[in-house]
Amino acid sequence: MKKYILGSLVAGSLIALGASASAQVKVEWWHAMGGANNDRVNKIATDFNASQSAYEIVPTNKGNYTETMTAAIAAFRAGEQPHIVQVFEVGTATMMAAKGAIVPVEKLMKDAGEPFDKSDYLPAVISYYQTPEGELLSMPFNSSTPVLWYNADALEAAGAAEPKTWDEVKVAAKKLVDNGMACGLSFGWQSWVMVENFSAWHNLEMGTKENGFAGFDTEFTFNNDAVKTRLADVATMSADKSFVYGGRRGDSLPLFTNGECGMWMNSSAYYGSMKAQAKFNFAQTMLPLDTSLASAPQNSIIGGATLWVLGGHESDEYKGVAKFMTYLSSPEVQAWWHQETGYVPITTAAYELSKKQGFYDSNPGTDTAIKQLSLNTPTPNSRGLRFGNFVQIRDVINEELEALWAGDKSASDAMDAAVERGNTLLRKFERSVK
Repeated sequence: MKKYILGSLVAGSLIALGASASAQVKVEWWHAMGGANNDRVNKIATDFNASQSAYEIVPTNKGNYTETMTAAIAAFRAGEQPHIVQVFEVGTATMMAAKGAIVPVEKLMKDAGEPFDKSDYLPAVISYYQTPEGELLSMPFNSSTPVLWYNADALEAAGAAEPKTWDEVKVAAKKLVDNGMACGLSFGWQSWVMVENFSAWHNLEMGTKENGFAGFDTEFTFNNDAVKTRLADVATMSADKSFVYGGRRGDSLPLFTNGECGMWMNSSAYYGSMKAQAKFNFAQTMLPLDTSLASAPQNSIIGGATLWVLGGHESDEYKGVAKFMTYLSSPEVQAWWHQETGYVPITTAAYELSKKQGFYDSNPGTDTAIKQLSLNTPTPNSRGLRFGNFVQIRDVINEELEALWAGDKSASDAMDAAVERGNTLLRKFERSVK
């Protein structure tokens, strides 16, 4: 009996040891991708898990961008943080200021011995997430830029051409409404599209200190005549429905896909939604140029999000994170993600693979975002933004723009108020990081 018990214990111990040796290291990934993109994120994780046996990526949707970042910060304070969290671009300064909370992705890859060459990545994408010394802080994942979407059938029926300038946008919008459409133009993520990218597109400063890249002691300057004049002009288009405001973020997408509105300015990443929802021929073109400000556009800036690695985990877990980052950046994965969603491929190799696969020939215009971002070498005015508390500041800009669209404020008063309120939040952030 004793031999039997001893044998059972030894066998059980060996089984347990074997199970322990073969157990996969779990890597928690919190993200903000909903709907079809949630399914695509799950597929990326499932495919990575199937490609090797040492690590298991566990993706979890934590709500929208703001909710995901807030959840990660709270989890870190409680010592329950995930390994990877997806944070939108305006959260960059906040993440940078969280001393000790992050592991720079470039350091992660080096420490794990994973091959990593920054020159493989599109400069317009990674420049947004680098320190002044050039260290890459987070891994680009779902990067996009705003474009002008249009209903090609409706434009043709109205006798309007694809617009290239703001004057042409106004003409086309009026023709669309005159031809029976309920709305000529709408847009979403209005701070990103109509203030941040309008400024970069025309090489206009949005704030001092190179838009915050050169220091957190920056101040806003977007209450300039160029921005005020453009916004005031858009507001006048409301009178005959040439412009209709449809809400923040992507709330106004149905105005376009239902055929109510003939033109829509928002992220290139709505390509997947367009394919699924629009029952007409749609297309995209570059952002319109204000010819009173420039003879040619500079470049647009990215939106979307990157993957930040949080501190406080074991070295073997970080090796799994690094392996996953290598997989995620591979040409095949990035080309698939780009073609499915409309997000920009983060590497040159993924872009070249998409061309080789004939994606742009079969889907004309789907490289518009890449062309916009790569139009010219970014200037201090068009590299991107690095403002503290910018998540809250975007809400301030939204509130002031909504007062403009409602006719409660002039464009001048709205932008002056947005700058004043925004600067107060910048100073609050600056004090918090000293």
